[in-house]
Amino acid sequence: MKKLLLPLLLLFCHFGAAQSIKVLDKTTLEPLAGVAVTSEAGETLTDAKGKADGSALLSPGAILHFNYIGYQPKSISTAQLQQQQYEVTLTQQSHGLREVIVSAGKFAQEKQFAPQQVELISRRELSFISQPTTAEVLQQTGKVLVQKSQMGGGSPILRGFEANKVLLVVDGVRMNNAIYRGGHLQNVISLDNSILERAEVIFGPSSVIYGSDALGGVLHFHTLQPQLATNTEGNTLSGSAFTRYASAPNEKTAHVQVNYGSRKWASLTSITVSDFGNQRQGGNRSDKYGELGIRNYYAAKTAAGQDTMLLNPEPNVQRPTGYTQYDLLQKLRYQPSEHLSHTLNLQLSTSTDVPRYDRLTEFSGGQLKYAAWYYGPQERLLASYTIASTAPKVLYDEVRAVAAVQRLEESRHNRRFGKDWLSHQTEQVWVYSINTDFTKKLNMHRLQYGLETSYNGVQSEADEENVTNGARRQQSSRYPDGGSSMHSAAAYLTHTWDVQPWLVLSQGLRYSYVGLDATFDDKTYFPFLQNEVQQRHHALSGNVGAVILPGNGWRFAILGSTGFRAPNVDDLSKVFDSSPGNVIVPNPALGPEYTYNLELSASKSIAERLHLEVVGYRTWYRDAITVQNFNLNGNDSILYEGEMSRVTANVNAGKALLYGYSTTLQADITDYLSLSSSLNYTYGRVKQKEGDIPLDHVPPLFGRTSINLQLKRLRAEFFILYNGKNH
Repeated sequence: MKKLLLPLLLLFCHFGAAQSIKVLDKTTLEPLAGVAVTSEAGETLTDAKGKADGSALLSPGAILHFNYIGYQPKSISTAQLQQQQYEVTLTQQSHGLREVIVSAGKFAQEKQFAPQQVELISRRELSFISQPTTAEVLQQTGKVLVQKSQMGGGSPILRGFEANKVLLVVDGVRMNNAIYRGGHLQNVISLDNSILERAEVIFGPSSVIYGSDALGGVLHFHTLQPQLATNTEGNTLSGSAFTRYASAPNEKTAHVQVNYGSRKWASLTSITVSDFGNQRQGGNRSDKYGELGIRNYYAAKTAAGQDTMLLNPEPNVQRPTGYTQYDLLQKLRYQPSEHLSHTLNLQLSTSTDVPRYDRLTEFSGGQLKYAAWYYGPQERLLASYTIASTAPKVLYDEVRAVAAVQRLEESRHNRRFGKDWLSHQTEQVWVYSINTDFTKKLNMHRLQYGLETSYNGVQSEADEENVTNGARRQQSSRYPDGGSSMHSAAAYLTHTWDVQPWLVLSQGLRYSYVGLDATFDDKTYFPFLQNEVQQRHHALSGNVGAVILPGNGWRFAILGSTGFRAPNVDDLSKVFDSSPGNVIVPNPALGPEYTYNLELSASKSIAERLHLEVVGYRTWYRDAITVQNFNLNGNDSILYEGEMSRVTANVNAGKALLYGYSTTLQADITDYLSLSSSLNYTYGRVKQKEGDIPLDHVPPLFGRTSINLQLKRLRAEFFILYNGKNH
């Protein structure tokens, strides 16, 4: 009997002493902070080092449960825990309805309570997929299709909307500016994905929270925050670096970041340089496509300075496509108290010239059409100041205000094959903005409201350069040479009502005002235009939604929402030849375009291992801006650049219907093996008297399927991206 009592006494003494439990990520072995550790005796949380005091929880025969958002739950007996030397590893989940999102309402909320479809790309996923640009990051979600006309490109498509009909936001600041065009855009690649904390994709109209441009949805990118030292640490200095090489684009990337933190101050510095060579395409192609895509010839100059066509020794190499990009981020954070923080955010992105490959492959009369066609360095400079307070007041519980200034420059350069004159068009945009957001919790009700104002100033210049003798001559600018501007102001209010634990209702309303002014000073090239163009628009946007959580893993949501987009400088005041013999001219009567959207979703989670989701939507698109034949001063044709050209203009003539669905399957088959698959379909047609015609920018059926393996210090993924034929 004494022999039996002694081990039991020692065992109780062991559990009575302080015992630390450490929780780590299974793959990276990094500590996990905030993990809930529970047993019948109580609950505790892990600290910043992934440690928790388990003294009160450990007892003979006790079962400890480990729960952490985004990870598979785990239960371990005291005996097993002792065998593992009180170290527990958790495996990342393939799905996470309890993940916290910010962009849908600008303040943190659980994903499962948002009625709209939202896709979250976490820092962990960004690091794992390690893509060359942010465009490829979006493509890897399997829910966003990205169009690329050249290596330095990437235009996201959300539910049949693209370019200036999709809103880009970084750290709470709108990226869309007055010259975002309706064609494919490349602005998303000016965001360095190496420094992103997360990216959130909001599908469908989001005009209540974000205003104009959010017809197809919102892409909100959040960069890393400088980290302060903890109370148990002194000043800290940390950093990381990586290099990457990819064979197909001959990519060579180097990245370094350094964080310095004290109790109240912190600084984060990041530098990324990416050099891309000429893209190599796949060599296997269907016989029915013949030599489609093969690059047999490219333009070059002889020793005498004459244009010539050279035989490409490697026809599968797209020559020329390479460029170099430079990204710099500097953040300073000051947190004088627990509830107040100040952040200064500086971002700079620039590049070398970017060849426009699709134009460089065009032929005319048996020879290449262009000897040169490239975008000049795309420069993006952002400086913003953010103040945030979480100290509750009478009118709010949290408030966040962001003041920002952006300077953007882009240019186009082209020269016809065999010609001496190289065309230069340069645009510079200054953007000033202030937005303030508040949130207030009143029992079962949550109010959120805010104000926003912005100003865009555009300067457009153009000339031609003789590449033989260096002479210069004027040419027409892309936008009004006297300058153009846009200004806006808006206010919004949203209400969320937690009617029952299983029912959440939400409503929202926004008023927006948008003004535009453009001046044509020198009308040498445009004698047919007015001296000035001016517009003023007002719009009301709204949404009503409900989330139903009946239990047993089921979730249902319904959302009705409206969206609007006011014409910008590119829509309203550009003059250029869209194709030989056709010229686009300003249309002062151009008005906003609107969408009305209905979205239904249903999902089922089984034992927190299997997750199925289906989202269906239908969008009524009204007053869509489309290019159509136009009369100018009673004439259907004008003399433009020495050629009689058919007059066209942007008009509100479009009436379209879109509908589609998105399906997702995610399964944690075992603790180390998971499956994920998505499929997306969109149908869009423009309504016309002669019959319906396909709507531009609607993607084909597309999706992604992957198998993930997570082991200790190893994570691997096999995936396939696929799409159907475009109709």
